[in-house]
Amino acid sequence: MKRILDFLGVLGVLGVLGCTSKVENPSKVDALPEIYPDYIGVTIPVDIAPLNFNFADETIDAMDVVVRGSKGGELHVQGNEADFDVDDWHQLTKQNQGGTITFTVSVERDGQWKQYKDFTVSVSDYPLEEWGLTYRRIKPGYEVGGDIGIYQRDLQTFDEYAILTETVVPGRCFNCHTANRTNPNRITLQMRGEGGGTMIQKDGRQTWVETKTDSTKAAGSYSYWHPEGDYVALAVNSVHQSFFTGTGQRIEVYHKFSNVEVLDTRTNELILSPLMQTDDLEIFPAFSHDGKWIYYSTSKPCRVPAEYEKVKCSLCRIGFDATTGRFGETVDTLLNGPATDKSYVLARPSYDGRWLMYCMSSRGNFPVSQDDADLWLMDLQTGESRELKEVNSGQSESFHNWNGNSRWFVFSSKREDGVYTKLYLASIDGQGRVSKPFLLPQRHPRKFYREMMDAYNCPDFTKTKVALDAHETYRQVFGNERKKVKIR
Repeated sequence: MKRILDFLGVLGVLGVLGCTSKVENPSKVDALPEIYPDYIGVTIPVDIAPLNFNFADETIDAMDVVVRGSKGGELHVQGNEADFDVDDWHQLTKQNQGGTITFTVSVERDGQWKQYKDFTVSVSDYPLEEWGLTYRRIKPGYEVGGDIGIYQRDLQTFDEYAILTETVVPGRCFNCHTANRTNPNRITLQMRGEGGGTMIQKDGRQTWVETKTDSTKAAGSYSYWHPEGDYVALAVNSVHQSFFTGTGQRIEVYHKFSNVEVLDTRTNELILSPLMQTDDLEIFPAFSHDGKWIYYSTSKPCRVPAEYEKVKCSLCRIGFDATTGRFGETVDTLLNGPATDKSYVLARPSYDGRWLMYCMSSRGNFPVSQDDADLWLMDLQTGESRELKEVNSGQSESFHNWNGNSRWFVFSSKREDGVYTKLYLASIDGQGRVSKPFLLPQRHPRKFYREMMDAYNCPDFTKTKVALDAHETYRQVFGNERKKVKIR
């Protein structure tokens, strides 16, 4: 049987080779090729999956692509799409680290070839140094539960693996999965609704915690690890949705209350501060690179949803002492939302301590539902901010995270259709210069993204593959095994 399969495989290869035609005397087109995804002029790490692409015009008969490295190496593919061998691609990118690779694209229609202007892709000196990405995939149907899943993707290949799906824990809604600065040995996961709870996994051991107490308004969510791996900052809130009719906007997501607290995962104790338990809405905490500060956003309460346009979040920080487990006694306002008539949320400090990336929009504290949400970058050495025009679009950009060496970041964007968030990656150098973002590569990109009816959210990098025992998750979730927390 194996010999038959081997023989058929050889025939398949010969068939593909037999269908190729030599590009002879093509007519030259004085324009760049229109390809999907748009990878023209992007910067990539050496360890990214192949940048496979389709020609935008689907009526062509064939596409021929030759790729040459500035430091050597060449690839050649021909067919209805550019589909590069993974190993050959990695050999080419490693050979050309710090250089460029040039693409020559020709297309055939009715026996005639046209050759377009070459385009280049830069291969960064900065490696990605991460195994993959984690993210939630969910259909944008706005209901609780449904076909929800948290997945992980090997960034060097096109392989995707489920971490936890709704089929394992039926009827449950979950999100807010967070690794400790790309290290999945410390990871959290929140589950909402009946039987909800917070999963704390440390070194492979799951513990499900009930973070709701008589002294707090709700269970924790929107989590972020302290760099030492003992504390987790949490937001305590309620999430609601309102829908628009007769306007260009579909939905407004808002919170009726929100506070910030810290969980000591060693003792299952909650650490509270009166400065973070106010009538204002404190939300989206994130520890600084050294763990000495907690960045967060805060807004004044108003009558939502009626006054949804009045929600203006300021970006603040408060001290935190990991030795004593105490908050600081003063709050610094870094960006004042009401004063600028803007809203600043989702602060994410780079792990090298240089940058603070955040979302700015005209209102609200849930930027993925705001069409004008853009990414901004603050230089923590100078306090100056600038818009990341290199990556922003006319649609929402949000849910960004850094890789371990702080030279790459991932974010979600609705730029393609205004409905489905997709994942983009970009690089940043030591001076804050940011490259053109590129869409997460797929083996057959047009087919994949056209047929994918899920939105991506909460992406994050991981150094290694996440190991989560789904059977243990089911056992603890439906066995109602919850560790009770107490207030320190």
